[in-house]
Amino acid sequence: MNILVCDDDKEIVEAIEIYLQQEGYHVLKAYDGEQALDMLKKNEVHLLIIDVMMPKLDGIRATLKIREESSIPIIILSAKSEDSDKILGLNIGADDYVTKPFNPLELVARVKSQLRRYTQLGNVSESNETVYQVGGLMINDDLKEVTVDGELVKLTPIEYNILLLLVKNQGKVFSIEQIYENIWNEDAIGADNTVAVHIRHIREKIEINPKEPRYLKVVWGVGYKVEKN
Repeated sequence: MNILVCDDDKEIVEAIEIYLQQEGYHVLKAYDGEQALDMLKKNEVHLLIIDVMMPKLDGIRATLKIREESSIPIIILSAKSEDSDKILGLNIGADDYVTKPFNPLELVARVKSQLRRYTQLGNVSESNETVYQVGGLMINDDLKEVTVDGELVKLTPIEYNILLLLVKNQGKVFSIEQIYENIWNEDAIGADNTVAVHIRHIREKIEINPKEPRYLKVVWGVGYKVEKN
């Protein structure tokens, strides 16, 4: 698989490259957002690791542009550790956020986790279609497609997996911790902001009025569920 690493610090790029190559990944390198966009156009890339602060085109604006056309997993790197910066990264469409300085082995683990989700999302089964439906919301889990009132909705792998979990368990309320542990397969430590941001993105894509949702509903003080109005 091809992984694009973009950071204006060449030593960081080379260090990440060494660890990823040890795991058998092919690494493409860029040193600013413009180079990253160009590499994405010319190569098949399965995951992007991108720094926030870079010359020419920073990681935030580059990610916004990428999300206009692609749903590949994006892991943002930044020296900033405040929750507001993490939320910003997720808000613009990133799938994960790693704060510098970071443990390279942790970064590799997060890469593997994101690639598993992305690969599973791209797999199409040849068996009979598995379809889940709640009113006008339909998920074809074999084709990995979501439609609302017949219109195709484009979700990132994490958004898809959250929605599938809730739709498959229609009416059941999942706490933030349960959603995080089911989707990320990690202990839910500080998961509130991460899950809330992804829930908001899903609502913006599947609801006519996200503030008055038909499908993805909050149960105050408990969690979230999917059910038809």
